[in-house]
Amino acid sequence: MEYIYAAMLLHKAGQKIDDAAVKKVLEAAGVKVDDNRIKALVAALDGVNIEEAIAKAAVSAAPAATPAAAPAAAAPAAAKKEEKKDDGAAAAGLGSLFG
Repeated sequence: MEYIYAAMLLHKAGQKIDDAAVKKVLEAAGVKVDDNRIKALVAALDGVNIEEAIAKAAVSAAPAATPAAAPAAAAPAAAKKEEKKDDGAAAAGLGSLFG
């Protein structure tokens, strides 16, 4: 995933996405670099309109996220009730670790 992030960062900065640039970004981030993965990424992005790909991904992800958002609103209240019930059990479990 970090390889894709590096390419997106370069794109956003208006820089050319090539092997050397991606490698520099990854090394600056402290990532152990695999030259073969960099070459594969650069080759896969050759001829791809990144702005168009981002726009398509944002449009296709938005409708799927909307229906799931409604049930998620009720989940936090239920989770809080469960946390209160489990606090005693969790504390007892932690206490046994320290004898």
